[in-house]
Amino acid sequence: MEAQAQGLLETEPLQGRDEDAVASADYSSMLSEEEKEELKAELVQLEDEITTLRQVLSAKERHLVEIKQKLGMNLMNELKQNFSKSWHDMQTTTAYKKTHETLSHAGQKATAAFSNVGTAISKKFGDMSYSIRHSISMPAMRRK
Repeated sequence: MEAQAQGLLETEPLQGRDEDAVASADYSSMLSEEEKEELKAELVQLEDEITTLRQVLSAKERHLVEIKQKLGMNLMNELKQNFSKSWHDMQTTTAYKKTHETLSHAGQKATAAFSNVGTAISKKFGDMSYSIRHSISMPAMRRK
């Protein structure tokens, strides 16, 4: 008898199949007519309260939209403000500052390197131009 009593007083939460069994059980036969009527009345009251809460929430959301419109706030403005704030917050981080410094320095070096390459190419073209002009002006070079 003690083993049976222990089984009825389990302290573990319901698991998978247990939950399914409880959900599919029909407890209405264990309730008196009075209890059934009380539960039905409570159910109707809860459904009415939920409907009222939805209506109140909807009215508050409409009021919120009206206030935002009066203040000139719309979705696009809010997105712009959020983006601006996020961008500002990101720019003030240490990681951003370090990355910005590093990329700026790398950009300066790249600019100097491209300038040097450009100067070297210009010099080569200048030398080639001189060679071509010089060879055209020398008749011995033309006969070859």
